[in-house]
Amino acid sequence: MRTFPLIGLIGYSIALLSGTQLLPVTIGFLVVGGFLLLSYWHKLACAEAAGVTTEMSALATYLVGALIYYEHMWIATALVVASLLLLELKPVLEKLAAKAAPQEILTFAKFMLLTAVILPALPNQQFGRFHINPFKTWLVVVAVSAVSYGSYVLQKVTKQRGGVVLAALLGGAYSSTVTTVVMSRRAAREERPHLFAGGILMASGVMYLRLAALLALFNRQLAATIAPACLVLAGLAMLTGFLWSRRPDAIASDVKREFEPNNPLELLAAFFFAFFFLVMIIATQLTVTYLGKAGVDVLAAIMGVTDVDPFIMGMTQAAGSITPVKVAAGAVLIAASSNNLIKGIYSFSLADRKTGVQSLSLLAGLAAAGLAPLLWL
Repeated sequence: MRTFPLIGLIGYSIALLSGTQLLPVTIGFLVVGGFLLLSYWHKLACAEAAGVTTEMSALATYLVGALIYYEHMWIATALVVASLLLLELKPVLEKLAAKAAPQEILTFAKFMLLTAVILPALPNQQFGRFHINPFKTWLVVVAVSAVSYGSYVLQKVTKQRGGVVLAALLGGAYSSTVTTVVMSRRAAREERPHLFAGGILMASGVMYLRLAALLALFNRQLAATIAPACLVLAGLAMLTGFLWSRRPDAIASDVKREFEPNNPLELLAAFFFAFFFLVMIIATQLTVTYLGKAGVDVLAAIMGVTDVDPFIMGMTQAAGSITPVKVAAGAVLIAASSNNLIKGIYSFSLADRKTGVQSLSLLAGLAAAGLAPLLWL
């Protein structure tokens, strides 16, 4: 009640007397630290185990006093609030640490490595003939990883809750292709064709929402051109999928979630995505230069067979510069439709016959609807 306020006042007073000189503030910090060291030494002599929370909090209090004098109000306030939260939420934090698996903590650390360590260190300028920007390239990796990681966290938080519909919605944000494969394999033993076919369609509908969000982040002109179409397609697919999943099946038992998503932040996968993204930028520029619009459309259809994210994000960098916006918009829609069609083929191959036929028909219809905006682009 008394020592901590006095330490804060000492920090403020020394900063006031020293003005712009930091040496007196540093010496004061060391003197206060010396007294705290003696206090901790005495604590160790009286107890077998002793923490250093009190001593660290006292040093933070000294720094707050000095920061206030130098008018670093935001930092001082943030330090005070963070300290209070850490001190008062000790039981909550201990429970959270006990519940969180070490693998999940490692996953979060990887996310921080991608965003807070690697990204700021990259140069934000263009290099070479193909105008490669390392900062923007990694920013694309961070954005795609953030969307997948957000879905991954939600799936972990809602573990063993909800059914196929919730799994489809969350899985579509994570990866609609992975969700389609997992649901198709499970449909082969559940005998619920309407439920799983509707869920697969809903996952592809969420893919269009994910697509619109990423386009809005990296190329607003391109997003303004096709985002309305993406939103309509998303709404159409999700509503149709939900209504289709409600149609009665021969077996009406509840189906619980089983799918556990893999960590979307594997560093090797992130570097592979960055490499593939660069390949797509170069391939797109060469295609535009030597083959024109027809070549871009063919490339889009081919890329829809694989992961469409690198190609689509590559188009966000090309649209409006080396590629006309309408050409890029058409390529994005073609790639998405091609991807929907290949997911229908996956489902037809992996699921039972009824689910496979329904999924292929629904996704083929969505693919056709996805090509309709090409009529006015």
